[in-house]
Amino acid sequence: MNINLSNFNMKSLVKEAGSTISRVVQLTEEKLGTTERTEYDIHFQNLAERADVTKSWTEKIVRDTESVLIPNPQNRVEDYIFEKIEKTKPKRLSNLEHLALDMIEAGGDFGQDLPYGQALIKVGQAEQKLGQCEHDFIATSGICFTQPLRKFLEGEMKTISKERGLLETKRLDLDACKNRVKKARSMLGQQSAERDLRVAQAEFDRQAEITKLLLDGISTSQASHLRHLHAFVQTQVRYYKQCGDVMDQLQRELAKMQPAKPRLRINSEDVDGPPSIASAHSCDSSEASSIALAKAIDSDYDFDNGQDIDIDIESGFKSIDIGPVKALTHLLEDFEIEFDTSAISTVIFVTECSPVNEDYMYGKQGLMKGLVPRAFVEMLDEEQKDDY
Repeated sequence: MNINLSNFNMKSLVKEAGSTISRVVQLTEEKLGTTERTEYDIHFQNLAERADVTKSWTEKIVRDTESVLIPNPQNRVEDYIFEKIEKTKPKRLSNLEHLALDMIEAGGDFGQDLPYGQALIKVGQAEQKLGQCEHDFIATSGICFTQPLRKFLEGEMKTISKERGLLETKRLDLDACKNRVKKARSMLGQQSAERDLRVAQAEFDRQAEITKLLLDGISTSQASHLRHLHAFVQTQVRYYKQCGDVMDQLQRELAKMQPAKPRLRINSEDVDGPPSIASAHSCDSSEASSIALAKAIDSDYDFDNGQDIDIDIESGFKSIDIGPVKALTHLLEDFEIEFDTSAISTVIFVTECSPVNEDYMYGKQGLMKGLVPRAFVEMLDEEQKDDY
């Protein structure tokens, strides 16, 4: 091993070693409470405390945000390493994109001409769009929010921590000089100790001013963080709006693919609707007709158009106002139907459908005809007919 003796300063080494020893002694005595220490002013202490709180919470916010953006901790570590070595991050498929690929593949295997296969493909394509929106959101959030905060921690906060450590060293030197002045016994030693004290005091004051300026700069940094936070919120709003638009479009496309068959909603449960009008036309005309008091559906209302009917069930009687017509209907259940009330009539003829349907009968009044739920109907005898 080669040592350049010309650059080796023994005096400097001895002086540095002596300073280190005096700092250790001073710190030990402070811990034991056997000596006094120089306290920082209240304003400086408040600034230092705010810096510690800012550092702690900023680190937590960055970690939590990255956990939301990239839930897998292994992927976060991998991305951090690639960022440090300045390499391109690997392209990964998100969970949504994996789901999308499986749905599209399953839809192709089930049959693109079948309703279920078509629906799987449509949903898979929508999930792919959601996955792309997620990628864009993660990338944009990193640029506008997490990266600036991380740069603050790795740049400004590290500088502040370094300067605060240097200030603490200067304080220990200052207090050690004060103790030497107190312990000086000779006139020559007293003068030397006082000279060292003046130098240590000047260095401490200068370092305290530098550190205080850096601590004051945290207010400016927080104002910058506020702008980054606003940008992050705008990114989130844009991301969720894009996702909502994709799902609305998917919902419309799936609605067009629904089977041409009405759906009833009874007690918050979906049930299949009545048979098609074509099967209703095959009702046996030879069956005896009866007079019924009912809410009848006009023939203009198409049961095959896939509209939904919501029915809420209660028991009892109900008096129904239909424009100028008032029909007293004896209901086995009390139904609330969500469609045009112009499609409701009063007294109609009903016959059984062929084949017989447990839920519906075929009703007719003049030129109007259609399917009538049995639950809407009370059969009347001839005497009751005369009353109406």
